[in-house]
Amino acid sequence: MEEIIREEEIDGIVQRVLADFRQQKNIDDADIFNKPDKAEVRDIVKNLFRIVFPGYFRDRSFKIYNPRNFFAVTIEDIFYHLNKQVNLALDFCRLRGTMSESERKAESYRICREFFYKLPVIREYIETDLLAAYDGDPAAGCFEEIILAYPGLMAITVYRLAHELYLLKVPVIPRLMTEYAHSETGIDIHPGASIDKYFFIDHGTGIVIGETSVIGKNVKIYQGVTIGALSTRGGQKLSGKKRHPTIKDNVTIYAGASILGGDTEIGENSIIGGNTFITSSVPANTRVSIKNPEMEYRTHDKIVREEIKQSEDWFYVI
Repeated sequence: MEEIIREEEIDGIVQRVLADFRQQKNIDDADIFNKPDKAEVRDIVKNLFRIVFPGYFRDRSFKIYNPRNFFAVTIEDIFYHLNKQVNLALDFCRLRGTMSESERKAESYRICREFFYKLPVIREYIETDLLAAYDGDPAAGCFEEIILAYPGLMAITVYRLAHELYLLKVPVIPRLMTEYAHSETGIDIHPGASIDKYFFIDHGTGIVIGETSVIGKNVKIYQGVTIGALSTRGGQKLSGKKRHPTIKDNVTIYAGASILGGDTEIGENSIIGGNTFITSSVPANTRVSIKNPEMEYRTHDKIVREEIKQSEDWFYVI
């Protein structure tokens, strides 16, 4: 039997929900035109990739013979839209305090100008990440393959762009950028993390790098690694404090390892084995593994157990 739609009931439902909007919950804010736009931020990231990797990511809406003209138009377009989103973020985020409209406009322009001045430096860092990926992965056929296909380089590139805006104290937008990369790659890098040159993520799915992490040069990380906080039970009281580990130069961290705590430091040239759980510092030049696990093979008439042998030079066992 077809349901009877009663207009007065539908109107009552609408009024009930609208009345709930007036309860002053933190989730209540109906001013939909005065907030950063997630979709526009994603478009900004995509356009920035055309500047970071010129020639690799085309915009098919433009038909321009001279590439310099294309890049000029793209740069101006990014500046315009980023300036708009930063302006909205400065007005929207309560943590920033109150600013007049003219102050916001001046500050958003200053931020965008500083960001674009830093683009050559950001590209220099990304160039080292590309080299690290090529040198660190024998499966990499060429630089072009890494740029176009490797999720690790995508996540690192978005992080480096977002990190610069984070340093310029832009609210919300850096996190929207890295969460876009997270949704595309499965790699979660907080824009506040400090990561030096020649950073390589291999495979990458499930990697988490927290806000106050510090990572040195020539660090290589495999899938499923967590560089995280030991505990967040303190909530907002922990904001601004170092909660995540420091990883020194030339460290390799294998799949599934968890390294936790703001006082935890992994020394230079160390290797962290897969599935390890580390909450205290590791000296330089150390190899860490879990104790030898045991494999079990079952057939219909017997059970065979075999210890998984580790290499003899894994000498620091937790």
